[in-house]
Amino acid sequence: MHTTGTFTTLEFDRIVEAVVSCALTPLGAEALQRLRPLTDPRAVRTALAHTTEAARFAAANGAIPLEAPQNLPKTLDALAIEAQPLEPAQLVSLVTFLWSVERVCRAVTTATSGPYPALSAIVGGSANWNRECAEVRKKIDASGDLTDDASPELKTIRGRLRKQRNRLRGNLEAYLRGRETSRYLQEQVVSERNGRFVLVVRSEHRTAIPGIVHGTSSSGASLFLEPLSTVDINNEIVALDEQERDEVRRVLLALSTMFRRRASDLRRTLTVATDVDVLQARASFAEIVGGVEPAIADDHTLELLEARHPLLMAAVTSRLGSATGTDDHIEPVPVDVVMTPPTRALVITGPNTGGKTVALKTAGLLSLMAQSGLHIPAAAGSRVPVFRSVFADIGDEQSIAANLSTFSGHVTNIVEMDRRLSIPGLILLDEVGAGTDPVEGGALGRAVVEHFRHRGAHVIVTTHDDALKSYAATTEGVGCAAFGFDPETFAPTYRLAYGSAGRSLALEIAGRLGLAPDIIGAAGALRSARESQLADHLAQLDDDRRRLDELTHDLDRRQDELAQQMTRLKAREADIDRRERSSRAHRHDSVDGRVRNARDEIDQIVVSLRERAAALERVAANKAARRETPLSTGDSGELRSSAQAALDNVARRFRTPDPAAAATDRTDRPPVSLGARVLVATLGVEGEVRSIHGSEAEVEVRGKRLRVPIRSLAVSVTRPAKVQSRVKVQVNDPGGPLEEINLIGCRVDDALVRAGKHLDQVLMGDLRVVRFIHGHGTGQLRRAIAEFLSAHPLVRRFAPAAPEDGGNGVTLAELKD
Repeated sequence: MHTTGTFTTLEFDRIVEAVVSCALTPLGAEALQRLRPLTDPRAVRTALAHTTEAARFAAANGAIPLEAPQNLPKTLDALAIEAQPLEPAQLVSLVTFLWSVERVCRAVTTATSGPYPALSAIVGGSANWNRECAEVRKKIDASGDLTDDASPELKTIRGRLRKQRNRLRGNLEAYLRGRETSRYLQEQVVSERNGRFVLVVRSEHRTAIPGIVHGTSSSGASLFLEPLSTVDINNEIVALDEQERDEVRRVLLALSTMFRRRASDLRRTLTVATDVDVLQARASFAEIVGGVEPAIADDHTLELLEARHPLLMAAVTSRLGSATGTDDHIEPVPVDVVMTPPTRALVITGPNTGGKTVALKTAGLLSLMAQSGLHIPAAAGSRVPVFRSVFADIGDEQSIAANLSTFSGHVTNIVEMDRRLSIPGLILLDEVGAGTDPVEGGALGRAVVEHFRHRGAHVIVTTHDDALKSYAATTEGVGCAAFGFDPETFAPTYRLAYGSAGRSLALEIAGRLGLAPDIIGAAGALRSARESQLADHLAQLDDDRRRLDELTHDLDRRQDELAQQMTRLKAREADIDRRERSSRAHRHDSVDGRVRNARDEIDQIVVSLRERAAALERVAANKAARRETPLSTGDSGELRSSAQAALDNVARRFRTPDPAAAATDRTDRPPVSLGARVLVATLGVEGEVRSIHGSEAEVEVRGKRLRVPIRSLAVSVTRPAKVQSRVKVQVNDPGGPLEEINLIGCRVDDALVRAGKHLDQVLMGDLRVVRFIHGHGTGQLRRAIAEFLSAHPLVRRFAPAAPEDGGNGVTLAELKD
């Protein structure tokens, strides 16, 4: 329940006026005039959501293309009268309006950044008027006249009219040009009287030209004469004019009837236009005031953050025609009005002209705006409950006519509030208990606040009464807030500080406003000791609160700095971790790649070795078949030597660290130190550094010590998977001991072949000395073995064995490393 007096007191009617100014059509403006707060929470949420959707649509797609002439209501009223045709201008304005509705429908259905369910549901009810609009545009031209092609009859009538008018013009011009007749004319023009074309003849020559007189001039010197020769033509023109009017009326009636026959469709379209206009007006007003959609609080929390009174904004006052006209307009200072359960009452204190009444009105006005589906000028996160009743007692209620004093007027309002209050309700009282004895007024103020609070209403009051301040500061469920001021100049800051009882600063402000210092001094001296002590106590509280606010602000700043530093540290830690993972992955990929390359090269060496060995075997077989000199062991030894050299080259390159991996390690890894766990990149194993010698380090790996270049080491953070590389060489079982070979009984050729193969098998192992047993005999076999060993590239030296080991019957051969 909201009274008209409350709307006036809180100036809600002026907000409605500002919203109405945003309407695009008379229909929307008329609907917005009836804008009132809703009391159902679900309806309020829906209305706010629709306003938000319209604002979102306008931001993404531009203004809604709706337009209508101001005379649209009169046109609709005329259309409601049966058998009455609309004027051409009315039909054109109606068509313009309907086509704009069609454009709105297309704009909504093709809009971007959707969806827009509310707008889509609204435009879905519109009817299509393309045929009717096209018919009107075809028959009425831009000047608002019916075209000749509006109907065949009209075209015929107008053709005959033009022909008769041309005949009449020629006939009358003959009188103007005739030597005998022109001298009787007062003016050389053709005039019109009562729809008939006439000549202007001098009064004294009335009988000179036979005809009918249709009137005289105001001076009587001229007569308006219709010559008898033009009477029939004039009669026909008058008749044709009448026929034209009848046909025009018939065509206009037919055009009007097209719309009249679809009365229900027209009503639906008008409803669509009205609803769309209402939503766009609410969205436009939200943009003007910088409004946000407040949340509806089911727990009865009232939380208006950085709230601003809209009627103090230049953008709003300019629409209401109440702008100051100066360039130094000051926008309202934001204020927080917060009441969180169990707090149901808020006592606002502070100096005069400090902003108490504006804060009181802001709380009430923004609550009414929110319940009307309007966005409120406040910060995001604001919350409001849905009140079933809002009452405000603000200002001087003195009335001589009603025999009411200021105090009586306030009490009468409070009585009316108590009688009509519906819960949840909002009670706003400015200077409660004022206008009477301060002691009794203060007691009455506390009692009124307690009464409404216990009834379950939200109560916000302003006061200068110290007793009421004390009550607010010491009573559970009652909040206290004070407007601040500059401690040096006592100028108001318009900032509301919660938890502070505040000071009125009556004497200080009076002095700032120019009151004589002696009066200020006398007033201070007249205060009682208790009053002075209380004022000093409040001043001390204000100072303490100010210092606490400064400390809190400094603490918040430090917390923000710490949070920023923590964010930077986390980002740096994440970057280091990312680089470490990247380095590890790069190293792993590098080792894997090098292992794969080494395996490929070894495979190629083995394949080449097998091919060359197979070729040698074929050559040896051919020579044996032809009983030629067999291959020397030097040929097979050279084959083995080249293969071993190729393998050594692969191993040497594999042991050399990857330059890119080494550079990455040097960049991302800490330096190698004694006792550190390190990864030997060339071997893919982990160990512990035991000593450092210049550019090399001694690393213990599984109980064995290795000396490796420091550049090939990386300090280990996590234990990587071992990278193992194995080259498997399969050697056939020699079928006997490798330390010696018995050649006794063999022919020289067979003995040399067996000796060469035996050396190949020995060299695949670790033996370095081999015994060739050839016996004494004729000495031919011993000499052949000596020649064979002297030419073999892998034999370092050879000599006969010691007498006790066989003497000249055995040759010992020492192989190269």
